[in-house]
Amino acid sequence: MRLDSLRVVTAILGMAFATMSFVSMAAHPTFAQGNDAKTPEQRAPNGETGKDGQKKIDEYAEAEKLLGGPAANPECMWLGRRVVSLLWRDDLDTAFRHLDLYDRFGCPAGHIQTAFRCVVRQGNIDPKAPDALAARIHTCWINPNTDPVIVPPAAAAAASPSQAQ
Repeated sequence: MRLDSLRVVTAILGMAFATMSFVSMAAHPTFAQGNDAKTPEQRAPNGETGKDGQKKIDEYAEAEKLLGGPAANPECMWLGRRVVSLLWRDDLDTAFRHLDLYDRFGCPAGHIQTAFRCVVRQGNIDPKAPDALAARIHTCWINPNTDPVIVPPAAAAAASPSQAQ
């Protein structure tokens, strides 16, 4: 009987110690969540920083100046560029679902085709450049008649040893 009561007392003390340890860790500031360095003025309501939000506004203003019409509407640009990106990455099911939304907003379907053609005509994208696809899609969305950029192969750019002598 005495051994059983000793086990119960040990279990209670162990639980009390674990609870105190947990409470002291939770009160420590390094475990607090949402303690980032940005001030409320630097945070936008949707979680973007002021610079990112201004960049998007500038992109939409540029599209409005150059394109005009429904292809320059923010919702058409947002959905259209996503469709082109999904088509490039061979995610056709998701691309078609986005395309249905794109059509529902009254956006021009022909613009998707010409923008995707522009992206494809420019060739493969360097997988090591994280923003290369997004930049190419944006450029082709703004001006789908952009001529393809022809990059000479590295072997052709370097002089061969026989020409150097």
